[in-house]
Amino acid sequence: MHSEPLARPAPIANDEFAARRERLMAELPEGSAVLLPGATLKTRNHDSDYPFRQQSDFHYLCGFPEPDALLVLLPGRDAGEAVLYCQEKDPEKEAWTGIRIGPEGAVRDYGLDEAFDNTELETLSELLDGRHTLYLPLADAQAMALADDVRGELSARARRGAVAPTSFADISPLIHELRLTKSEAELALMRHAGEISALAHCRAMRASRPGRYEYQLQAEIEHEFVWHGARAPAYGTIVGGGANACVLHYVENGARLADGDLVLIDAGGEFDLYAGDITRTFPVNGRFTPSQRALYDVVLAAEERAVAAVRPGTTLAALHQGVVRDLTAGLIELGLLEGELEACLEAEAYRRFYLHSTSHWLGLDVHDVGRYKVEGESRSLEPGMVLTIEPGLYIPDADDIPVAFRGIGIRIEDDVVVTAEGGEVLTAKVPKSADAIEALMQAAD
Repeated sequence: MHSEPLARPAPIANDEFAARRERLMAELPEGSAVLLPGATLKTRNHDSDYPFRQQSDFHYLCGFPEPDALLVLLPGRDAGEAVLYCQEKDPEKEAWTGIRIGPEGAVRDYGLDEAFDNTELETLSELLDGRHTLYLPLADAQAMALADDVRGELSARARRGAVAPTSFADISPLIHELRLTKSEAELALMRHAGEISALAHCRAMRASRPGRYEYQLQAEIEHEFVWHGARAPAYGTIVGGGANACVLHYVENGARLADGDLVLIDAGGEFDLYAGDITRTFPVNGRFTPSQRALYDVVLAAEERAVAAVRPGTTLAALHQGVVRDLTAGLIELGLLEGELEACLEAEAYRRFYLHSTSHWLGLDVHDVGRYKVEGESRSLEPGMVLTIEPGLYIPDADDIPVAFRGIGIRIEDDVVVTAEGGEVLTAKVPKSADAIEALMQAAD
């Protein structure tokens, strides 16, 4: 079942990381500095750690891949504006956990102006002497503790001429607005993540059989991710058979797949830290029942119309409103809602069956950063923004629901980048029409 491994796109270049830092520093007032810690290793149990994944904002500004690093930005500093603290070179430790980049490698390979190892962290106060505002992630306890230590050290040396920072400010919103619009290099990575994710969903469709377990389809999905260089899922893989599909963040993935049921898979690969995010719903046995197909086609029509509506100037709110209208009309037609369309919309009757929003931003995080509203209004889409389109219907197993529809959960999700002309679907290589899904699964049989 292996496909040929995909050609890998180029990684983000050091020049782009440097340009990001320059754009950020250009927004800061004179006399400020930035402190941004990277991620640390997290203990899983006893002496075993979780796989390391760099903090997204830190990665966005420098691409340095090791734990326990600190990026310091010093706008206007003649000796170099980008300074890194990182793990020291240690041959004994490196024999156990791999070669460390070290300060020299950080400057040579990652384009930082200057670097020190973490045993020299006491020099940080010297770098920040005279900076009146420290920008840092205020929600990060490690960063706040470090900033407090620096301020305390400099205040204690005030009689010798040291000048301590007088205020702290949150750097996160500034970085997040930069991250919202993707560069061509980022989009190349996201296209790759989308294609890997699409191949994985196709593999799961081909592998589906009544009697197999949800976790076996999860294994097929995640095998394909790694085979193509996406070393991990971008988030916890969801495989929900039957009524499990009605649990939006179902992650147990332990049930047996039953003949005649649908299975919903929400899964995406992470490539060079950029996320793919796809949901497909398909019949376990390869054939939709009439009621399953009828409900599926309602969701599909809403999804396809929303994807087609992506263009500069529209808003996520407008996309969601269109989806709600389409789903409500379909529910009325199928007899799951009663009344006129406008009355059902006004009463929000659809909320029994559609519980979530239609879209979220996508990028280094699967629910990516960036404001959804500007001055209280849903923000307009601009070229380079990447979003999901993911309508769904989740029908409870209730006495007032026709038996043929009870316990059916359907979601269809694609990733779309806003272009000057409209939208480019990054995840188009996995089928989503009922006919195309059946054809793929039957060919596998």
